[in-house]
Amino acid sequence: MSDAVREAVLAALGSVAPEADLDELEADEPLREQIDLDSMDFLKFVVKLSEDLGVSVPERDYPKLESLDDAVEYLVAAGAGE
Repeated sequence: MSDAVREAVLAALGSVAPEADLDELEADEPLREQIDLDSMDFLKFVVKLSEDLGVSVPERDYPKLESLDDAVEYLVAAGAGE
């Protein structure tokens, strides 16, 4: 299940930052620094995740999506992919 969620996270990032080289992402480093996402891009990323995975992410939980690993862990725990 987490592989499917990881793919969904990468797809959402790709839709928000098509110029980003997602193959070069460090899974435990902050996404916003690696891809240079501004706050609007990050919001679009969260909305895309919510739409694609059917998981609502409240604003207070945005910091829990800091890295690729963090996002996957959070979304799996929230029931994504079930």
